[in-house]
Amino acid sequence: MTATDRSIELITTAAQAAADKLAHDIIAYDVSDVLSITDAFLLASAPNDRQVKSIVDEIEERLNKELGAKPVRREGDRDARWILLDYVDIVVHVQHSEERVFYALERLWKDCPELDLPADAKATRGKAAEHAERAELQDVEDAAEYGELR
Repeated sequence: MTATDRSIELITTAAQAAADKLAHDIIAYDVSDVLSITDAFLLASAPNDRQVKSIVDEIEERLNKELGAKPVRREGDRDARWILLDYVDIVVHVQHSEERVFYALERLWKDCPELDLPADAKATRGKAAEHAERAELQDVEDAAEYGELR
């Protein structure tokens, strides 16, 4: 069994919405062969809680407006570290970058086929690592500048 056309349509729209809100490392898996409860997972991440929430809000709004889809369940809003949107056909996971690394959902689903995503979503691959490197470099520069000002 493979993901339905409806599931792929939902995944594609959600992935584009996430990319438009600057999500990192967007990837989708067809999990229909290993799970009976859903067809596909979409994973995305962001470097801070506010952006996680913004990405989720955009996905939810776009799926509702463009495809008439509403989640049957939304979890994780309070902390905004890992928010899950369950649309039955698909499940969207938007995680804070730290949770993404810690839980490594990609390792769990690596044997499942990857779904094709819009170019904007594909372009986000590796952005979390780039963001972390820039932040680390900025910390070093700030420390050096602070040390010089003393």
